[in-house]
Amino acid sequence: MGNPHLKIPCVHIAGTNGKGSTSLLIAAILSCAGYRVGRFTSPHLHSYFERITINGQEIPGSDFVDYLDIIDNCVAHLTARGVEHPTEFEVLTAAAYQYFADQEVDIAVMETGLGGRFDSTNVIVPLLSVITSIDYDHTAILGNTIEEIAYNKAGIIKRKVPVLVGQLPEDALRVVKDYADDLQAPLYYSSLSQI
Repeated sequence: MGNPHLKIPCVHIAGTNGKGSTSLLIAAILSCAGYRVGRFTSPHLHSYFERITINGQEIPGSDFVDYLDIIDNCVAHLTARGVEHPTEFEVLTAAAYQYFADQEVDIAVMETGLGGRFDSTNVIVPLLSVITSIDYDHTAILGNTIEEIAYNKAGIIKRKVPVLVGQLPEDALRVVKDYADDLQAPLYYSSLSQI
């Protein structure tokens, strides 16, 4: 596919709650500023098409099918070589990155699907990482403690890339702060009480 994710500046968003509203607001602000903005979100409310939008317009159904066909061909090639079949979310992520690259968006706002560290969206070095909230969610995969969950979500933090965090539990904030410090990633707080 030619690594379409490397062709697009991105904002990367993780969190237990608030990803959808945060990504919607960031995309709307950037769009109002004159940028052509791709947005990838999950889950959808009504149709798969709403997961992939540009300036609020859903991917056309025919384009969606075309991108799935492209990815299906890539998947067939990979699985024939013994590579494990991707998940539905991984296929949708690939479709979003390819669509945004082909449509030459100025920036994409990408939401993680599960956690962050091992999420299929986590192949980018974003302009900004955002962690909206951290709470007990998907414990069978992300861990049984707030610290383990925070560690997984902090996996979207990249070296020297700014990080914006929402109101986080103290134990989660400590994990995120330590991770950001290790990567020299400037940490910004949305709540004055956490500074």
